[in-house]
Amino acid sequence: MTTIQRWPEQGWALLQLFLVVSFSQDEKSVCRQRGRPENAPVFKDGDIMLGGIFAFHSSWKENEDTYTHRPLLNFRGFQFAQAMLFAIEEINNSTDLLPDISLGYEIYDVCGSIARGVRVAMALANGNEIASAPTEATCTKLSKVQAIMGESSSSPSMAIATIIGPFHIPLISHFATCACLSDKTKYPSFLRTIPSDYYQSRALAQLVRHFGWTWVGAIRTNDDYGNNGMATFTETAKHLGICLEYSVSVFRTDPPDKIQKIIDIIKASTSKVIVAFLNHMDMDVLIHELSKHNLTGYQWVGSEGWISDSQTAAMDRRHNLDGAIGLSIPKAQVSGMSEFMLDMKPLISTGNELFTEFWETLFSCKFKQSKSSTGNQSKCTGYEDLIGVQNSFTDMSLMPVFYNIYKGVYAVAHALHNMLSCNETCNNKPDNVFILQHIRKIKFKTKEGDEVYFNEYGDPAAKYEIINWQPTENGIVDFVTVGFHDASLPADKQLNLQNKSITDKMNARMILLMQVPVSLCNEKCPPGTRKVLQKGTPICCYDCLRCAEGEISNVTDSITCLRCDPEFWSNERRDACVKKEEEFLSYEEIMGALLTAASLFGTCMTVVVAFIFFRYRQTPIVRANNSELSFLLLFSLTLCFLCSLTFISRPSEWSCMLRHTAFGITFVLCISCVLGKTIVVLMAFRATLPGSNMMKWFGPAQQRLSVLGFTLIQVVICILWLSISPPFPFKNFTQSKDKIILECALGSAVGFWAVLGYIGVLAILCFILAFLARKLPDNFNEAKFITFSMLIFCAVWLTFIPAYVSSPGKFSVAVEIFAILASSFGLLICIFIPKCYVILVKPENNTKRNMMGKGAPKSF
Repeated sequence: MTTIQRWPEQGWALLQLFLVVSFSQDEKSVCRQRGRPENAPVFKDGDIMLGGIFAFHSSWKENEDTYTHRPLLNFRGFQFAQAMLFAIEEINNSTDLLPDISLGYEIYDVCGSIARGVRVAMALANGNEIASAPTEATCTKLSKVQAIMGESSSSPSMAIATIIGPFHIPLISHFATCACLSDKTKYPSFLRTIPSDYYQSRALAQLVRHFGWTWVGAIRTNDDYGNNGMATFTETAKHLGICLEYSVSVFRTDPPDKIQKIIDIIKASTSKVIVAFLNHMDMDVLIHELSKHNLTGYQWVGSEGWISDSQTAAMDRRHNLDGAIGLSIPKAQVSGMSEFMLDMKPLISTGNELFTEFWETLFSCKFKQSKSSTGNQSKCTGYEDLIGVQNSFTDMSLMPVFYNIYKGVYAVAHALHNMLSCNETCNNKPDNVFILQHIRKIKFKTKEGDEVYFNEYGDPAAKYEIINWQPTENGIVDFVTVGFHDASLPADKQLNLQNKSITDKMNARMILLMQVPVSLCNEKCPPGTRKVLQKGTPICCYDCLRCAEGEISNVTDSITCLRCDPEFWSNERRDACVKKEEEFLSYEEIMGALLTAASLFGTCMTVVVAFIFFRYRQTPIVRANNSELSFLLLFSLTLCFLCSLTFISRPSEWSCMLRHTAFGITFVLCISCVLGKTIVVLMAFRATLPGSNMMKWFGPAQQRLSVLGFTLIQVVICILWLSISPPFPFKNFTQSKDKIILECALGSAVGFWAVLGYIGVLAILCFILAFLARKLPDNFNEAKFITFSMLIFCAVWLTFIPAYVSSPGKFSVAVEIFAILASSFGLLICIFIPKCYVILVKPENNTKRNMMGKGAPKSF
């Protein structure tokens, strides 16, 4: 943690003066001290001296005569000093660590001033001699102290470390956390027993992300501690998808109007989580303003500078910070330290002015020798008992910080012990360079079992407790440990939250396992949508757009929509892929049922006609029309009607190969029969001419061979098609976006169109021959009916081609079935129905004489 104190101009001037004095010499090689000498208010001689820099007062002025009021005492400074004295006394009484060597100390009061901190650091380094003895060397000697404990804040520590760094005097801080102090090129002699904010800032960002808070506000202390810590937090938060709605700085000496602006920013914000990277003094100022405006309803996330401070919690009388959560130094208990710190009587009895002032302030009394004592005040005896006194000095909530001071003193003691107990080959002279080297290498365990060491940056292991503010029934805040953070673990295991410990006793804003406060720029995008960033706003502010058809998002706040697999499609909510409906012409649907009925009707009709022809096979009209070809034609028509059924139902490998080949072969067989009947008609007419013997060249045997020959050609075409690239079942995903069209792929388009083309050639040939024979002078000329049937056949198949190509999905199959049925019905009706009409209705015309009767040719 750092106290924030802006660096005054006179501080820099004083710093430069000290540097000049330290490195300059007069003509006689005598170094002289300028200014008034500094005397340590708390000191004790010893074989080896340690320095201490703490703030016993809250302010400092160069000329004490200008005081109008005595500076306020800072009880924490006395606590820190007592912790250092406890460690030194414990070491001096030890027979194992530094035996026969006593540690002395000089502890200075810096009064919260950076300039005074630099001044007393130089006093600790040089001593208070007015002038050094003339030597050949230029003002060089060992430093007065071998190590300095302090300072509590980052900015003063930076200034002091800059001054004493060239002299290699170790400066060990217990509470300065700025990550900048890890730079060993700038601060080579600085070490600390508290983790760097490099780790704390990242841990805070992970904690915020753990609870899903992506839209937060940030307040920081306006010094090195706050600015550097918040910069690291902001960088880490950005990588974790956390956005800052605002980031403001505050300092305890800011004018009221600036504090008011911060309050106004908080009021106007939409974020409900505030990350406060503050020290306890600035937090106290902010709490005072929060109480005035009753700013409740916010979740506070705090740094170690204030989150575990009992004084800060006591100031929050309106409970604006109830439920706050943040990082704290791990709790510690040092046996005997509390009792030592409360036993101030030995120090008071020595007549030390600083501790006398402390005692008078603590008990509101005056010693007899005090110049300012009045008759109205009670007299101090020095034997007052601190047990039972409730104030900031007797509050031991900062024991982890006291423990850091304790570890720092022991680190120096172990380094000195190792150096002084080394053999002849070592330089056992207490030189600052070697002391610093040994401190950096130490590794020991305290009596409490904690391991102490420094890494290459002079920092300890980064471990934190996660503290939650939970008010008790009497209104006092209880600091409950709800988790831990260990930066030495893998990234996914560093944060360990014990959610069951986070309870709500008084306030609905407390962090609950099931009721985590929400802090978002806008509502989360539900499943079925994706995030689209708003132009000119942080990445946490976005619009939610619905996923396009065929895409889904099944998680909240998805940044992309996932496209469904080809066999799936998005549901109405766009949050799941459902299997596409498979579309094919089935028997269950109306269209399939109607086509099936038409196919069966045509089959039955053909069977009935065949039965009639068989029943009246001896009648002239049946015998005159080549009954053998007629029966073969009826058989092929029956197959044509039945083959249309292969186009209905789910396509399979066999059905795909069967439907086109069966259709092609049966239709060629049908057209071959019609073509044979047409040729027979023409040959029969030619045979009636005198001297003609045409019929002997096209008798029954030749008719059978012609039908077989024409059909075999189609069979060969189909075999080649099936051998090279046969039709196969195919799932068409492109024709319909939300359906799978099950169809039969042609395999080889050449084979398909060769089959249709051959049928077309035979049909056109048959149509031409029938057209030529349409006006033959027979009373019952079959060529006319064949002409009509071929005209219908060709018309159907010519219209089939564009209809087939343009029809989607199962409708293309329906068009093909319709073409098959229409052409089959055309042949059946045009060729056989007139004959059945004569057989059944006009039997008087079913005579040989009537069949052979001739009349004038009729126009067509």
